[in-house]
Amino acid sequence: MANKHLALVFPGQGSQAVGMLSALAQDFDIVAATFDQASERLGYDLWALAQNGPEADLNRTAVTQPALLTAGVAVWRIWQSRNGPVPSLLAGHSLGEYTALVCAGVLPFDQAVSLVEDRGKAMQSAVAEGSGLMAAILGLDDAAVEILCRAAAQGQVVTTANYNSPGQVVIAGDHDAVQRAIDLAREQGAKRAIPLSVSVPSHCALMRDAATVFAARIEAVDFTDAAIPVIQNVDATARTGSADIKAALIRQLHEPVRWVDSVHGMKAAGITTIIESGPGKVLTGLIKRIDRDMNALAINDPVSLETALQEADK
Repeated sequence: MANKHLALVFPGQGSQAVGMLSALAQDFDIVAATFDQASERLGYDLWALAQNGPEADLNRTAVTQPALLTAGVAVWRIWQSRNGPVPSLLAGHSLGEYTALVCAGVLPFDQAVSLVEDRGKAMQSAVAEGSGLMAAILGLDDAAVEILCRAAAQGQVVTTANYNSPGQVVIAGDHDAVQRAIDLAREQGAKRAIPLSVSVPSHCALMRDAATVFAARIEAVDFTDAAIPVIQNVDATARTGSADIKAALIRQLHEPVRWVDSVHGMKAAGITTIIESGPGKVLTGLIKRIDRDMNALAINDPVSLETALQEADK
């Protein structure tokens, strides 16, 4: 029976790091086994790359996506092996939504590994290298960022891409348009307006071609209904139906990630504890800024695993 107050969430690009999950791997063979399963599908040693780098290779979108998916699934499998409570909701940030769907039983892990690798390739090929940009705008409200994006566009693309937390919005689009938006944000008193080190401008109209290519790929994969509802990025709606999940995934490539609304939706559903499963603690930090009352914690080593298991049983 699911714990009605518990949700598990999975991180997206930006949470990868050389050496990720190394401490968990020392205590749980399931980490290496999960990475071996992914490596067999990919045709290269994903664990060696995740542990040894080089960092530039790990940060390539078509590698980052299967690496983070695999890391998240490995933590989920550890959670299950330790008889962690079944959450009543799952969610993931951008790429992390695919991890959530694997853990919800919507698609098999090995197929998901290939799927997100192809997702990364489609995204990379949709925009010429260096022609797109993403940036984080801190200290302005959502409406102000939306207005300055419209002012900065000048016939190009620049729009909101991630509503991460109050006062933290990521924008994406054509390089020059995003740079103009950065300049405007600074003029308007943003605390910070900084370009991000990412290889593609995700969740904006420049990804429409990628979405078209990827839609054909995703339709070829058999999805099943979710055993645990998954809150999807595009509209912060919890879904279990496979057809609806597929449609929302395709939209996700070129529409914003509504993470703030997703966390509010979890709280409205009765969630009091959210556990981030995977490398880093980016989402945990965002959740705490969205709702200070939410009990948010991350699993990325044996100590944090034990803490999460204890908190989930309360």
